[in-house]
Amino acid sequence: MFRRPRTPPPTAPVTEARKPTPTPAGGDLDATRVLSELLARPSLEGILEGALAHASTLAGGDMRGYAILRRGQDKVAGVSGYPKALIGTALSGPWTSMKPRLLADGTRELYEANPAELHSTLDTCGMKDVRLTLVVPLSDRGRALGALVLDRTSAEGISPTVQEAANRWGAAVAPLIGVLEGREEWKAAARQITASVVEAVESQEFDALGHGQAVADLSLKLGRAAGLVGRDLDELWFAATMHDLGKIHGETGHAQVGANFLHGVPHMTEAQKAIRHHHERWDGQGEPDRLAGEDIPLYARILAVANTYVRLGDLERVKAQAGKSLDPRLVATLEKLPQ
Repeated sequence: MFRRPRTPPPTAPVTEARKPTPTPAGGDLDATRVLSELLARPSLEGILEGALAHASTLAGGDMRGYAILRRGQDKVAGVSGYPKALIGTALSGPWTSMKPRLLADGTRELYEANPAELHSTLDTCGMKDVRLTLVVPLSDRGRALGALVLDRTSAEGISPTVQEAANRWGAAVAPLIGVLEGREEWKAAARQITASVVEAVESQEFDALGHGQAVADLSLKLGRAAGLVGRDLDELWFAATMHDLGKIHGETGHAQVGANFLHGVPHMTEAQKAIRHHHERWDGQGEPDRLAGEDIPLYARILAVANTYVRLGDLERVKAQAGKSLDPRLVATLEKLPQ
């Protein structure tokens, strides 16, 4: 529906975790093949889902699982077979010792370790029916990252050989999880720093305080509705948050000045274009390059609609600009968003 001109759009991440080709329980790990499959989804959630799926295969299949990451508080960060709604839930459980464990009494310890108000969540996920739990710790260079927790509702056991294979798999995938977790932490830090810098600039003009955040929030809603995902949304967030940063040198030409802040940042090329061109107009009468229609980069068109709505605060006034200064299809998308 929405075309980004000149450069082909990045391939969207696969929606479902990719299951590796089954490996005989207790057999040798083909780590190169499996890890390459996991890298097809280079995000923490994607890696953890793939790791859980393969660990289940090693254990003979017919298992559900969830991955715990330790970030001050232990939280579910990935699932396989369990509802995605479980992700983000803070839990205590049998992984705290960071040792391999096989629990013949299933989730009894999990229920005992968590407050009663969480039990209904666990029940909804079907955890009360679990008869056997396998805990595979995840550690990298002495750092306790978390654990893969695999549950089985049948009475079928797990042999020591299979347990060892699952633990070897946990040791193989843990360094990759450690790297990605570090990237997530740096990404969060980068966002916090960016937002703080923008807020400092906005604070010079009382009416502008919070404008960048408001435009970023609405831009992400429009971006998702237009089909953007993952890294695309990350770039759009930076573009929207920083779009007025050039005003630190005055109003005139601020879009070009702001774009220069991202000069030399290879993974922010689309964000840089969005900042530079967010004052172009659909009818070609904008600045700085008088681009028109879909020659205006998609992020810039999204940013222009979000910026206009936040500035005017009136949907009818924004609709009046459809086909003039704003992309009419994105304005129509804005109309459909919950107000």
